[in-house]
Amino acid sequence: MKNLSKKWLVLLLASVMFLAVGCSSQSSSADGEGKKTGDLKIGMSFQEMNNPYFISMKEALEEAAGEIGAEVVIADAQHDVAKQINDISDLVQKDIDILLINPTDSKGVEGAVEAANKAGVIVVAVDAQADGPIDSFVGSRNYDAGFLAGEKMAEDLGGKGKVAILDGIPVVPILERVKGFKEAIAKHPGIEIVDIQNGKQDRAEAMKVTENMLQANPDLNALFSVNDEGALGSLGAIEASKKDVALYSVDGHPEAIEAILKGGNFKATTAQFPRDQVRIGLGMALAKLWGAEVVPTEVPIDVELQTIDNAEDFSW
Repeated sequence: MKNLSKKWLVLLLASVMFLAVGCSSQSSSADGEGKKTGDLKIGMSFQEMNNPYFISMKEALEEAAGEIGAEVVIADAQHDVAKQINDISDLVQKDIDILLINPTDSKGVEGAVEAANKAGVIVVAVDAQADGPIDSFVGSRNYDAGFLAGEKMAEDLGGKGKVAILDGIPVVPILERVKGFKEAIAKHPGIEIVDIQNGKQDRAEAMKVTENMLQANPDLNALFSVNDEGALGSLGAIEASKKDVALYSVDGHPEAIEAILKGGNFKATTAQFPRDQVRIGLGMALAKLWGAEVVPTEVPIDVELQTIDNAEDFSW
């Protein structure tokens, strides 16, 4: 899958119009139907902004909103669910029409989602599922992401070896990646998962956790990280140890792609497409706002394994 071209808006609006065909005169928001795009206000609450993945998503949203003349208000939860709840409340108070939410805690934001819904705001979760009355969810096929990484690891190991998992925060995407990875590895009885620890998807924390893993498992052959930010911390620990431990991950982070192309310990990452996720999420929200009676409850976005053989032309 490739990133959507600059012509994405034409296709997106065509999809929105298709979804809205035959709709009733009522809209899900009080004044959504017939509202000029230049009057629209879009709020997006991110779980964090200290990550190129989410920065690229923000850029794509601002570009999309700019092309339809809508205003965008961004909030950064900094991985603090209490802050995210307050951020969403502030966005609703600013009279937003659409809330795109990238939750730091799927369950923890449920009350904030309910409040936004009661205020007549269209709510679409992006990248990670949110509990509560959302209108749609757009996110990667995270099970596939973990499964593809696991299959590649098994192939590279020749079906034999000891491996570990660098886990993360317990949100649906992370749980699905781990599940997919485990099920891919389970197809190879010669591979044993000997350790699972939480690197909290943070580079510094992941480095410390990986150092401990390497000490506890001196014969470790490979490691799977649930995200590239954590994997890059793991890479530092692996390289410092001078051990021959292969590394696999999920995201498509620019530094991960660079490391893979060097041909070292970092072997593969299953790339996501954050720009496509937020553009399609906005499309679902606009369809609902403009009167579509039926909007997909979930829109899965394909992922793509990146290795030294195909990563050269990849970027978010």
